[in-house]
Parts: sequence; C-alpha cells; structure tokens
Amino acid sequence: MISRRNWFLSSAALAAAPQATAQSPGGRFISIASSNGLRAVTLAVTLMKQRNYDTLDAAISGVNIQEEDPEDNSVGYGGLPNEEGIVELDASVMHGPTRRAGSVASIRGIKTPSKVAKLVMERTDHIMLAGEGALRFAKAHGFQEEELLTEKSRKAWLLWKESLRDPRGHNNWGPGLDAPAGADNPPRAWLRQRYPGESPEFLDWAWEMAMHPITGTINCLALNGKGEMSGVTTTSGLAWKLPGRVGDSPIIGAGLFVDQDHGAAGSTGRGEENIRVAGAHTVVENMRHGMSAKDAVLDCLKRVARNYNNDPAKLGRFDLNFYALRKDGDFAGGSLWNGSYSRGQFQPRRFAVSVDGNARMENCVHLLERKA
Repeated sequence: MISRRNWFLSSAALAAAPQATAQSPGGRFISIASSNGLRAVTLAVTLMKQRNYDTLDAAISGVNIQEEDPEDNSVGYGGLPNEEGIVELDASVMHGPTRRAGSVASIRGIKTPSKVAKLVMERTDHIMLAGEGALRFAKAHGFQEEELLTEKSRKAWLLWKESLRDPRGHNNWGPGLDAPAGADNPPRAWLRQRYPGESPEFLDWAWEMAMHPITGTINCLALNGKGEMSGVTTTSGLAWKLPGRVGDSPIIGAGLFVDQDHGAAGSTGRGEENIRVAGAHTVVENMRHGMSAKDAVLDCLKRVARNYNNDPAKLGRFDLNFYALRKDGDFAGGSLWNGSYSRGQFQPRRFAVSVDGNARMENCVHLLERKA
C-alpha cells in the first residue's frame, strides 16, 4: 500500500517535475503526410479549419482517400497482396487530446482499416485486434466485407509468381518444357508474350513490383489551432509478404506515436527496421528532449544505420522514412536515403504538408545519398 506520506511526496515530485514547453502554434492548422498524401493533408486541414473537425477525424478522412483509391497499390483497396494473392491491411490511430490509441493488423476484406482502428480505440478495452477477430469486429459494426484485389494488382501478383525460380531456374507458374524456344527469356519479350494485351507501361510497372516489392503505406499527422494533435498510419504492407506478416504500421510506438504535450511522428518504408528502433516513439522522445523535428528524425535514422554498422551495401537494400510534427508547429520529413533511381531517373524522397491550406510537396532531409 502507498502510505499517506509517500503519496504526498509523490504528488509533490509530480508538481515539481518540468512541464511541457511547447506552445500552441499561434492558431495554425498543419498536416503532414508521406509522399502519397498531398490530397490527405489538403482535406485534413480543410476539415479542421473550416468545419471544426477533431484532429483524428480529419487525419482519418485524409487517408481514406488513399485507402479507397485502387491506383494506390500500397494502401487499402488495390493494395498489392501477400504471397497467396490475398490483400491484408494494417492501421493504427492515436488521439492526442485523450491519449488513446487503436489498431488493427492483418485484416482482410475491409477497405478502410483506419476507421476500424478508431472503433477499436473507442468501443473496446483493447488497443489492437488482428486477423479474423478484427474482421468480425468490423462486420459487427456494419462494415461490408469486399474483395480488395483489383485486376491490376492481381496481374502484378501473378507476374511475380511467374518471375520466381528455383536453383535450376524452374518455376511451376512459368512456361513448360514444351514451350517455344525463348519463352522464358528475356523479361521484356517474355512479358509481351505472356500479356499481349497489356501496355508497355503496365508491364514495366508490374515487373518493377515483382523485382522490388513495395512497402508503401500512408502516414498522416494533424495539428489544429488549439494545439491538439492526432495521427494515423495505414497500409497494405510489404508486397508478396508471408500471410500474417505484420510490419510497423499498426504497432503503437513504431509506425505511429503521438504525445499531446510534445509532438507526433509516423513512418513508411521497411517496417522491420522501424520496429527494431521503435521509430515513431524515438522521434517523439527526441522532440520531447528539445530536438527540432529535423534533428529528431535524423537521429532515429542514425540508429537504424548503426544496426548494420553503417554498411552502405546492406543499408542500400531498403529505405525508411519518418514524418515528425512538433506541437509548436515545427515539422520535417526524413529518409534513410535521398531518393532512388528508377529506369535511369532519380526520384527524391518527398513528403506532403499543408499549413493553413497551403498544400505542397517538400524534400525530405536524408542520412545517406545514392549514386546513379
């Protein structure tokens, strides 16, 4: 039991503890998101500023755009599936003012897992639901189970299956021994033969997905004029993953963390590496100790690099991005690498931001630089 004396001393210590120094950002409305979130931040700020939406409702409404967009193959409907051709989704939410959180992992058949994560937060005594249990919970609350695999994603998955080879170069999904000569050489000719009705652009994209599976995801953070903060992260996860694989997105403290007194952070990219450093929590803790948003994300990325002894050969096989928003309105996006090369073109790492309705893309700060 706690004695009255100990209770008094504990209370006095709490009263004497340093209080948060971050102040309201002067009435500004700010939302930041990953590179696929320009529409998300635009809508989030509009809803907070013009319709007085709660910060979490605004952020979720923003990411719903991508969750319901079949052309975003990293999120929700149309997301690239697991190795069995089934789309599995993850999402997490955190509401700063009430300090509550909710998440779902490996949920199937629901386009908007971010909405289900919010229901877990609001209507259960749990924080995370997974798999079949998450689906039953969603259906109990009126969500309709749907097929999330679009024709485009199905063809990309099938092409990935056909690209696999055993040590002898064989694949049961590819051309047989009786196929015409050259049926499995080289990729371009093989693709045109296998998919004669598809455009070169689609075949280029599908082959890129097969060779370099995307991690995708959208993170969105929101801050209103009263200094209230919230965040959401939602994803279809790593393309071609093992069924049941869960990355960082639904894990509170990895894919998302919000501390109402100091700031919020989220992540996209290789989830396994983020989990190993509890990335979002680490970024927010850095800001709690006084770091700028920029320095907070760079410090966390240094921890990721240290896990591989700063070996560029190993680090070059993945990327990881953080998004940080302090309560005082300071923000940054940061990435392990400055960008990537695709078909000879360099693509810098960027993130989306809207300040009082002025939405734009900005370059991420980065730790390492790729050479052509």
